[in-house]
Amino acid sequence: MSITFADIERANELISPHIVNTPVFSSSLLNTWLGHEIFFKAECLQTTGAFKLRGAMHFLSQLKAQGRLPKHIVANSSGNHAQAVAYAGAKFNVPVSIYSAANISQIKAAATRSYGAKLHTFDTRIEADAAVKSASDDNNTVWIPPFNHPYIIAGQGTASFEALKQVDNIDVIATPCGGGGLLSGTIVCAKAMNPNIEVIGAEPLEANDAAQSLRENRIISLSEPPKTLADGAATPSVGEHTFKILKKVDAFYEISEHDIVYWTQWLQHILKLHIEPTCAMTMQAVVEHINHIQAKELKKTPSRKRIMVIISGGNISQQSMQKVYSTDALAIRPSLDR
Repeated sequence: MSITFADIERANELISPHIVNTPVFSSSLLNTWLGHEIFFKAECLQTTGAFKLRGAMHFLSQLKAQGRLPKHIVANSSGNHAQAVAYAGAKFNVPVSIYSAANISQIKAAATRSYGAKLHTFDTRIEADAAVKSASDDNNTVWIPPFNHPYIIAGQGTASFEALKQVDNIDVIATPCGGGGLLSGTIVCAKAMNPNIEVIGAEPLEANDAAQSLRENRIISLSEPPKTLADGAATPSVGEHTFKILKKVDAFYEISEHDIVYWTQWLQHILKLHIEPTCAMTMQAVVEHINHIQAKELKKTPSRKRIMVIISGGNISQQSMQKVYSTDALAIRPSLDR
């Protein structure tokens, strides 16, 4: 089943009563330093603190519209999808069970339970994924995957749908990539709204299965759990639905842990928002892409670009915050040649 722009428009209609139309922010200081206009779609201010609610709400809204709401929902997640499914299940009065690796952020685990879901943890993500697959075989149970489903992709695409209606004349739109739901939804949406928009993705270098997959033109899975602060992008592999669309991305960047820390500190400082490392890393991709564009243009004064960054979430644990701020990245201000 392919995903179309019409699917994203329909998803937006279905979920609009249940979600926040999140605001867009900008920093005149950052724009001055970089020489381009950067806009930030603040999904960290979404209900449950991340864009993931869009996909979960769309999935259940579709089932309700079809008269197929189940008696039980299961899902596998490292945190943001878990919270989203737990919240959506509560809204539709369907019990939820979440399956996760034991290293799930404690703040995300607590929030998941607070929405009424049962949380089952396992030593590894692979074990959790196997357990949820087994649980989904029960009658009247529906498995809501974190990214690899047309309903999820269309729901996540509504973040870009909103963003591109809030700000005109965007040249580049950038998102993080874990399993690829947000990025693939953005590709479908942005290219339909304006074929000239460049869509770029960012992934941790330490969890670069998507980058490897794009290079090899086949889905590559990580051989072991990745060690990255960007836990929302620590998925073992992309899915067949997302990968088909991800191959259409205009540019894709692998981001070091050093740069993830750097941009988490700076975006929190400049925007005064609680921003996860997973989405903060996208700013490094933006910087690298600007440099790439300017090298291609070969101009002394390159054209000023208007760039939209999807800030995908703001759920970050105390332990991660301590790691992020164990060094001072604010001593070096942002620039294109940092």
